[in-house]
Amino acid sequence: MRNSSLQQTVPGPRSLHHTLFYQVLETDGEDRLGLTGEPDGEADGDSKADTPEIPTSVDNTPQCLNKALEGLSSRWRNWWIRGILSFTMISGFFLIIYLGPVMLIIVVMTVQIKCFQEIITIGYRVYHSYDLPWFRTLSWYFLICVNYFFYGETVADYFGVLVQKEEPLQFLVRYHRFISFTLYLAGFCMFVLSLVKKHYRLQFYMFAWTHVTLLIVVTQSHLVIQNLFEGMIWFIVPISIVICNDIMAYLFGFFFGRTPLIKLSPKKTWEGFIGGFLSTVVFGFIFAYLLAQYQYFVCPVEYDSETNRFAVECQPSELFVMQEYRLPAALQNVLRWKTVKMYPFQIHSVALSTFASLIGPFGGFFASGFKRAFKIKDFANTIPGHGGIMDRFDCQYLMATFVHVYIASFIRGPNPSKVLQQVLVLQPEQQLSIFNTLRSHLQDKGILPPPRPEAQ
Repeated sequence: MRNSSLQQTVPGPRSLHHTLFYQVLETDGEDRLGLTGEPDGEADGDSKADTPEIPTSVDNTPQCLNKALEGLSSRWRNWWIRGILSFTMISGFFLIIYLGPVMLIIVVMTVQIKCFQEIITIGYRVYHSYDLPWFRTLSWYFLICVNYFFYGETVADYFGVLVQKEEPLQFLVRYHRFISFTLYLAGFCMFVLSLVKKHYRLQFYMFAWTHVTLLIVVTQSHLVIQNLFEGMIWFIVPISIVICNDIMAYLFGFFFGRTPLIKLSPKKTWEGFIGGFLSTVVFGFIFAYLLAQYQYFVCPVEYDSETNRFAVECQPSELFVMQEYRLPAALQNVLRWKTVKMYPFQIHSVALSTFASLIGPFGGFFASGFKRAFKIKDFANTIPGHGGIMDRFDCQYLMATFVHVYIASFIRGPNPSKVLQQVLVLQPEQQLSIFNTLRSHLQDKGILPPPRPEAQ
């Protein structure tokens, strides 16, 4: 019946092509690219994008592991591969922590670039048959521009003393935002000049693809480094509790999982979700107690211009000084304790662990939806049994944003060191004005003696 109706209403091959195209969409139940409405005449070539070429998964598990585990079922084989690689990555993570803040910053930048490359590569492989001009070049150019902007802001905020000593750095810091905007504007103009007839819509998809990737990856990785400068504990604990939640949810789901949690991730179960939550809260509380005892972890990371290195020495703040808390009456009856001693940071660790367990997984669900949209299993095949780097860091970036907002909302107060660095960058006349204003303010409060009357 539909075919006879089609023959009566379709006058030519062009209309036949369009009608069949929309019938396919009706049969499939959704438009894979989210396209609706009649395509315009200049974008006929874009209809090919509805059947994108998807990269196939490749098993890159080392041959020694494959041979050692060849007698196991696929379920247990995957369990052992994930376990061995997880233990290896965790060991490497603690080694990097031992090497200090500089190495951690380098690792964050490396992970950021790799995650960006994985997402952009998916876009390129899906649409590369169009041979779009400048797509990959402009994507990496925008990555450089955004990193220049964010890391330039970091240099201005945390390396004020170093900037004051170097004249070229003073110029770059003073006009940093204008330079950043100019660099981005150049990339924007190059994109406009690269537009090709019949591929306009597809090119704008790719332009948006690049910018969303920058928002997800680069912006949030910058927040990871911002958290690091507040103290390594704000870097290590959030990352560790996300790792703990991922591992414990997998273990509880593997051994006890029966009830599906969400359709986006069919293997996720309520048993794994709840078990991961309880385990993560306990782990975060204990791990926070262990790290809060050491200045190396709790002190803000500051640049020492005299030694030309990062310093992590300070008088710990009240967050990392043992306090005595009175327990609620209900807990007193159960535990037979009236008070308990703990670090205030341990209370904050419960909030961080709760977010990592209840909201953090939605970063993984988001990534699962993205992969399902393009019918791929993983972002890449970098880590055997785990997929790509982005597959391991999808929840970490969401966690980094929460930690940054949490610190700004509930933790961070005025930072005298940062204020001093900003004052030292000012001109001498401005510094003198601030000095006189501050002196008058302290004299009015009685902290400094009033000025002596001048001799007649």
